[in-house]
Amino acid sequence: MPEPDLSSSITATDALPKAVRAQGVYLWDADGKRYIDGSGGPATYCLGHAHPEVNAAIIEQLQALAHGYRYNFTTDALENLTEIIRARCGGTLREMVFVTGGSEAVESCLKIALQYHAATGRMSCRRFISRERSWHGNTLGALGLSGFVERTAPFEGGFIPSVRIGPANAYRPGPGATAETAGAAAAEELERAILQAGPETIAGFVFEPVVGAAGGCVPAPPGYARAVREICDRHGVLMIADEVMCGAARCGTWRALEHDGVQPDIMAVAKGLAGGYLPLGAAICTTDIWQAIRDVHGAFATGHTFSGHTAACAAGVAVQRIIARDGLMARVAANGSRLMGWLGEALGGTEAVGDIRGRGHFIAVELVADRSTRQPFPAERRLFMKIRAQAMANGLICYPVGGNVDGRQGDIVILAPPYNASDAELQEIVDKAAASIRQVLAAEGLA
Repeated sequence: MPEPDLSSSITATDALPKAVRAQGVYLWDADGKRYIDGSGGPATYCLGHAHPEVNAAIIEQLQALAHGYRYNFTTDALENLTEIIRARCGGTLREMVFVTGGSEAVESCLKIALQYHAATGRMSCRRFISRERSWHGNTLGALGLSGFVERTAPFEGGFIPSVRIGPANAYRPGPGATAETAGAAAAEELERAILQAGPETIAGFVFEPVVGAAGGCVPAPPGYARAVREICDRHGVLMIADEVMCGAARCGTWRALEHDGVQPDIMAVAKGLAGGYLPLGAAICTTDIWQAIRDVHGAFATGHTFSGHTAACAAGVAVQRIIARDGLMARVAANGSRLMGWLGEALGGTEAVGDIRGRGHFIAVELVADRSTRQPFPAERRLFMKIRAQAMANGLICYPVGGNVDGRQGDIVILAPPYNASDAELQEIVDKAAASIRQVLAAEGLA
């Protein structure tokens, strides 16, 4: 494979406008220009910006106690958020470690899995399986699982040994598969990989139930998650769900895998947990895993200075209570088909639109050079970066990403608006996204 062009990720922050204030779904820069936040930043700001109740909760906590170090104290904020997450997860996902972001959440999931196997006498289980066209975070452990060559290439050779298998994508099924059989084929590939590596060597399978940045809001194909659950159970492999981006109600259920009727053994959640008001994430596991670890080691062997940060947990409590009180999860679930329908109408007749997909407030448009073959545009065109720039010029924040097909080629545009965005604001986001895509295609002679 040719060396990836890293210029977009390296220069993406050059000459950015300076944000000075925000309110709800809008932000303003230092020149007074207004932007509508169509992607919640990186699919994070689930209640928009400057929500008065969240800000008040943070201020109240800071005035009382900013941070009670978790090895010295527990706090009301930590205990309340723990109970909220237990209720939202349901089942036996009841034990957790709070962290400061998504990468740390995934890293903690890996450490919990390894610690569990150590506690149960399976020290040979040291490797993980993950999928190409996935993104799991920026720590070395999480990077090593990620099939996102533009972001991982500079660090190759420094990762924990792992096994990567093909994507699970009904729009782009693997060799010999169709949209209808994509889920079964992807599950079968996982089982082959486990058997080839030796089940006694595999600690866990890590995957995104709805693939975010690396694939473009790609939902698990029908039947796929259930088949994965059965395969993992059959071979003693832990099922680890990375819900950093797609979880915390982003897809219309609090756990994204809830839509598929499956409970993982371990899961990561972050972005929507505290809505970006303060850095917060969590690694959550089942009671069985916790009890095995507790009986041998006494506690989770993962955590950092700011794990369970009191003010961050208070922000999480406020965000989650507002989501529940205002019925926002049901609104997000209902809006998925509406957003895709509006995008389809706004982009009607645009031949370059190959697929519009996703769940809830997590929707993507995939652009293709040929609809019938689904051939992507050449990577050299860098359409996703041009759409990003055009959208910003139009006063829209969205989340375009490249390389979703093979690591180099592919252009997607992700929309992940706040859960409490009004219908008028959602329509504005859709209209500006469609206009930005059309303008770039026309400028490139592709309309």
